[in-house]
Amino acid sequence: MKRIACFVVGCLIAGMFVITGCGNGKSEQAPVDSDSVNMAANVPDTTVYGICGEGSAMHTLELITDEGDTMLFLKALEEMGAADVVGGLMTGDRIAVVGHSVDDEMVTDQAVNLTTLIGKWTSIDKNFEIQEGGVVKSHVAAETQPWTAWKIYNGKLVLNRDTFSVARLDADSLFLENNQGIFTYKRQK
Repeated sequence: MKRIACFVVGCLIAGMFVITGCGNGKSEQAPVDSDSVNMAANVPDTTVYGICGEGSAMHTLELITDEGDTMLFLKALEEMGAADVVGGLMTGDRIAVVGHSVDDEMVTDQAVNLTTLIGKWTSIDKNFEIQEGGVVKSHVAAETQPWTAWKIYNGKLVLNRDTFSVARLDADSLFLENNQGIFTYKRQK
């Protein structure tokens, strides 16, 4: 009986050393922003890029892809939880589209007019220019972390490592949204 009691006590003491010893060597991971695009987890970008074709209409988007294919997307109705093409729909404009298939037809989940997105934008604390080729140029010399690059990734706008939903985009305004709030910008002429 003494042997069993000594064995149990010894196991408990050894277990305490293992538990307390393991915690010291652990490195804590930084919290993950729920709005950030998880490119590290190898989530593939499903965005299709192309030019808005002449066959686009009120409820359809004809996209001539960068590969030269023509795709027809049905624009999801607002009551289905999706919005129209942010930035408008003009023949010849460059568009980024994320969609899904329903009954062998493609339906838009998110569509961003990249032609409308390109340009100079300003707010109280930011003054930047989104340029072709994924470049962002800051016009505020004192800015501590200026955006220098952009891309659309799975329908979201990524500026450096900041990820936003494009809530509104038109000729003179840009509304970006993430878990920190909605950020509004005015087009600078």
